[in-house]
Amino acid sequence: MWGLVPLFWPLLKPSGAIEILAHRMVWSLVFVGAALLVLRRWAWIGELVRQPRRLALIGFAAAVITVNWGVYIWSVNSGHVVEASLGYFINPLVTIAMGVLLLKERLRPVQWAAVGIGAAAVIVLAVGAGRPPWISLTLALSFATYGLVKKKVNLGGLESLAAETAMQFLPALGYLVWLGAQGDATFASHGVGHGALLAATGVVTAAPLVCFGAAAIRVPLSTLGLLQYLAPVFQFGLGILYFHEAMPAERWAGFSLVWLALTLLTWDALRAARRGRVALAAARAEPAPAIEPLPAPSLNPPGVRVGEE
Repeated sequence: MWGLVPLFWPLLKPSGAIEILAHRMVWSLVFVGAALLVLRRWAWIGELVRQPRRLALIGFAAAVITVNWGVYIWSVNSGHVVEASLGYFINPLVTIAMGVLLLKERLRPVQWAAVGIGAAAVIVLAVGAGRPPWISLTLALSFATYGLVKKKVNLGGLESLAAETAMQFLPALGYLVWLGAQGDATFASHGVGHGALLAATGVVTAAPLVCFGAAAIRVPLSTLGLLQYLAPVFQFGLGILYFHEAMPAERWAGFSLVWLALTLLTWDALRAARRGRVALAAARAEPAPAIEPLPAPSLNPPGVRVGEE
């Protein structure tokens, strides 16, 4: 679903990117709120309201994902699908770099090599295009930051999306009301079908996240990580084959470097996971050490001779 979503946003024209973004926020809350109502999962709200720090983090996450959504919608509808796909290809590399810079994590040599190759890819693309790939970098940085904040919040996928869209709802609704007052809204002026497509942005946003949350508890993490590469692969393919975007030699070179970095990263992650499983199996198979009997307790405390108090 994430890989094929570039086919959806052009259907919403002549709506502009900001209007689509506002509808996405409003209808996402409607969809997620209905899901929570059916599932009767409301207990977390009271607990969350009593934790100002978590609320602040959710507000920050909502702001960051707003940037991500807005840039992605604009890039697809402006003919930059390939560059948008690059953002999600380099997202794992940006996440690793943030772990080093912000969380002081230590990298293995192969991870350092992957990050270095990714940085070289960005330089090649910037030189070839005559400008930094700002769409890719914005999408990668915003989504990596969003993931980092979500890790700190530690809230379920559906609940987290509900809290974030609840914070986005009033500004988004206010913008849509203002747009309607200016006579520039397209929701009711381009037929029922167009209005239904704008309302469907809630399903398009929430359905993949719900499926991802369900998969995360059923699929091994290494498999889940590999499957996430399918989304930018599909986006890249659509950009070339369906939207017929240009792929000059320097762009192929930059993408090839990114794919090399991701190959190294994936190989290293699988190797580390395999080593961990082998070590765990060895620890379970090792026989427990024999327990020697404890010496009989002395009637006198240490250092005290008989007759002393």
